[in-house]
Formats: sequence, structure tokens, C-alpha cells
Amino acid sequence: MLDNRLLDGRAVRDRILDGVAARVHAGAAKHSLGKLVSISIGEHKEVGVYVRGQASAAKRVGIPFEDQTWPATLTQDECKARLRAMNDDESVLGVILQRPIPKHIHGRSVASAIHPLKDIEGMNPASIGDIVYNDLALAPCTAAASVELIKATGLNLHGLEVVMIGHSEIVGKPAAFMLMGEGATVTVCHHLTRSVAAHSRRADAVLVAVGRPRFLRADMVKPGAAVIDIGINQITGPDGETMIVGDVDTDNVKEVASWVTPVPGGVGPVTVAMFMRNAITAHEKQMAAGWLR
Repeated sequence: MLDNRLLDGRAVRDRILDGVAARVHAGAAKHSLGKLVSISIGEHKEVGVYVRGQASAAKRVGIPFEDQTWPATLTQDECKARLRAMNDDESVLGVILQRPIPKHIHGRSVASAIHPLKDIEGMNPASIGDIVYNDLALAPCTAAASVELIKATGLNLHGLEVVMIGHSEIVGKPAAFMLMGEGATVTVCHHLTRSVAAHSRRADAVLVAVGRPRFLRADMVKPGAAVIDIGINQITGPDGETMIVGDVDTDNVKEVASWVTPVPGGVGPVTVAMFMRNAITAHEKQMAAGWLR
């Protein structure tokens, strides 16, 4: 039986992808699209699930997709040189750099080698900096997905009291700036916050990205609030089987909140859709900049 309190990320994904497909059709009529390149540095079995999801979405909207796996032995400078070569390659629409990356490679440094107009993840420091000025065209995809899900509730973001639990560079901070850009009143909580519950209990919407299984409990949520669970954690259940859970105690929180995103099936599908939306946006921006002739 469908639980209306669970905010279905797949439905939001489908709506976004339908819009992207229409833009891809229009864009391809003006100039053929280059390929979206997924890059994994080293072999990571768990990454394959994400890459397959991205490839499926790309096929659905009509964007060429290529999956590359680079040797884990590459140096940081070698990786950056390869990425810079893609910046000058018209056949490459954009790049998705999969995580994790080898420890000897600095993530921010290699991200900075991807030109902002080919940075489909929105992870180049320049792309993240654009958010401060409310330029959200190529925003980090997970953060953008979280904001999209709040919008899907129908809540008016103007003046909405929002609490962001977690302040990472790739989710928490960008999401907070994006929500402020939409007119929300945002409080950011982190590991030094004295009482997270004191803040979350007064929020109209709570976003959680801390990497702690079932961190957000029902007694930390205001009745009727929207709860966006950005976490993904692997735990061992009572039967000894491995299971995936989020940062929210969903079964109990949904008895208090009006909307809760499930894990899996919430933020994840929408994040994939945001990759595709960023990809067609990048193509449109490249045409406007005179890159494609």
C-alpha cells in the first residue's frame, strides 16, 4: 500500500527527465550533443551501481554516455592532464568524476581541472562559488536534488524555516546556500552544534546528511515538517543481512512528519536526474559561449 508520507523520488526524477528529454531534442537540432563521460579512478565495485543508473538515465533522455575506468596508479598530475584534455575535446559534453578516488589524489585539485562548463557534478570550486551569487545553473547534484524534493512538497520556500544537519562541501553547504537563494531562512547544524534537536524541532523542513544511521529521531522533528534524508549507510540487520538505511529513523519519523524521503528511492533517483539536467544545461551554455560550431 502506498504511504503518502513517503516522498517518492522516482516520480520527481521522471518529471525532471521528461523535461530534460525535450531540451535534449531541441538542443540536438541545433548542434549534436557530445558524450557524457563517467570517470572512475581505480576499480570500485560499489560505484558500478551509480554508473549504471547514470547510463540508464542518459539513454532515456538521449545523451550519449561513456564509462571510463582509469588506473588507480595514475598520479594526480596525470589525472588533471587527462581532464584538461577533455576540456578541449568538442566530442565531450561533460565529465562526472566518480567517488571515491585514490587517497594520493586530492579531490578538490582534480575537480578544479574540469572546466566549469563541463563540470556536470558542479564540484569545481568555481561552480560551488557561483552558488554564493545565486547562479544555480550547474549546482552540485545531490544538493540540488534535495532542494528539488522540498519544492515537490508544495511548501513555499519564501521564509520557510529550514535546518540543514551536516555542512560538507558537496552537500550541506551548497544546499544551505541554494535554499537561502530560494528565500528560505536556513540554520546549519554540525558536529559542534550544542543541541541539534533544539534547532530541528522548530524547522518546517529538515535536511540530514551526516552519515550516521537513523540519526534523526521522531522526537527531533516538528509535527507536519518535511524531512529530506540525504544519508546512505550500510548496516547489518537483526537477521545478519546487510541493508541500506538513511540518516533518518524513517519508520518513526513518518508518524510525525508530513513528508519523508525514503532510502533508497528518495534523494538518489533525483540526484541522477540532476546530472542529466546539468548535462543539457552545460550543452546550452557551451553553445551560447560559442564553443560549438
